[in-house]
Amino acid sequence: MSQPASDRHHTGAAESVVVALAVAGDRVAFVELVRRRQHGIRRFMRQLCRNETLADDLAQQVFLRMWRSLQQLDSLERFNGWLKQVMVSVWLDELRRHRTSVRDDAPLQEELEPTARHTPALERDLEHALARLEPQARLCVVLAYSEGHSHEEIATLLHIPLGTAKSLISRGAAKLRTLLRDYVNDPDANGVTP
Repeated sequence: MSQPASDRHHTGAAESVVVALAVAGDRVAFVELVRRRQHGIRRFMRQLCRNETLADDLAQQVFLRMWRSLQQLDSLERFNGWLKQVMVSVWLDELRRHRTSVRDDAPLQEELEPTARHTPALERDLEHALARLEPQARLCVVLAYSEGHSHEEIATLLHIPLGTAKSLISRGAAKLRTLLRDYVNDPDANGVTP
């Protein structure tokens, strides 16, 4: 006799097992997937929108979309790529719906100051610098440097030519180096090298 879903716990299970159970419709397994992935998804969205509340809302949209379409996953080995595609799709939908709320030319709330390299504010300054990139370049840079995707993977995720992905990453990284020049030029500034 099987246990009711509310009595099963999946916290110690391998992720492939949890994914398989979630694909089969196990709500407890899905909740466990959300628990395991929520920090990374929220961080990804926060890097793109610089807004905690919006990042949480977008993460919730990712989870909702996951639940609705997880049964369409054709291979458990493809879960990570499939999830990344869902995350990117949610972000691109947000850009299309509310282009003004995540504009690439939004002013920085605080300008980078030369003395910022002597404070523990690197993460904040990096988020501010990322906000200065146009949205598609920001997405490519985050996917490349924060998420560790190759140029080919990014081109595939975004359905853009490989040369376009490389160009967006190169231009975005160059702009970040300019905006974060105090960190890049300072050997004591935690080695920022986008």
